[in-house]
Amino acid sequence: MDDPNVLVAADTADDCAVYRVNETHAIVQSVDFFTPIVDDPYSFGQIAATNSLSDIYAMGAEPLFALSIMGFPRHDLPLNIMSEIFRGGADKAREAGIFVLGGHTIEDSELKYGLVVTAYAEISQIRTNSGARPGDNLVLTKPLGLGAISSAIQRRIASETLIQKAVALMAILNRDAARAMREVGVHAVTDVTGFGLLGHLLEMTRASGVGAELFGGKVPAIEEAWGYIRKGKIPAATHANLSYVKPHLRYENGLSQEIALLLADPQTAGGLLMAVAPEKTEALIGRLREMNTPAAAHIGCITEEQEKRIVVHP
Repeated sequence: MDDPNVLVAADTADDCAVYRVNETHAIVQSVDFFTPIVDDPYSFGQIAATNSLSDIYAMGAEPLFALSIMGFPRHDLPLNIMSEIFRGGADKAREAGIFVLGGHTIEDSELKYGLVVTAYAEISQIRTNSGARPGDNLVLTKPLGLGAISSAIQRRIASETLIQKAVALMAILNRDAARAMREVGVHAVTDVTGFGLLGHLLEMTRASGVGAELFGGKVPAIEEAWGYIRKGKIPAATHANLSYVKPHLRYENGLSQEIALLLADPQTAGGLLMAVAPEKTEALIGRLREMNTPAAAHIGCITEEQEKRIVVHP
């Protein structure tokens, strides 16, 4: 693209597009939508909105407003389901301090919902996935395992207690994590969603021209997810993610297959993955804990670029 005002586009696989409107400020925008992962329509609306808002937070920006996108099978589902989805999304947007101003709905054979989210931000405050530096530490703000649990929900083998636990986690905004990162200062950030921790870390290392090391035992996980992973009751996307990353991956000291699958587990509305200078790591983790983010875990570090871009230690 030859427009000098395009600051971030698709070439670095970042979370949002960024377009400069004057010397100091830019528009930050993203779109995300998907099919239901829970039966309750209100909860689905909340989760989808949280997931869509996460891209904005992952750029260090604050959302300004949103538009909705929906595909709805009106001959198969009653319209009150549509209303409940919209209500869930609108309530979550209000929690983020914004409104859903409108949108577009079409008739579709499969239900889909999400948001276009727009922010207006100081260019100096925007963070991308391309700023990681050798020596940085990696910090994660939500535990992994949502993919395995979502698959269990769809298979109808998850308990009601576990469903409620997963829904509550997926509906937590990354707003506070983003505020902590802005206060402390980080070099790079991305949110962990459908490509799993390994996939999104690979995007960060490629965009930044660096490598990374992960400490598998330090990666936070939802305890109930381990049982599904060990039994092989996981989404097909987990194996796809692992296959995609495998050429760029090296395991050290006999890493277990269970940990490898967890690191490739596709998340919905997952946490933020931040690359932060060593001297700021303690302050960042402390601030995240003060804000009660679901996790505040130092899980690895950024290295010089190497033959295998990501090395995973047990």
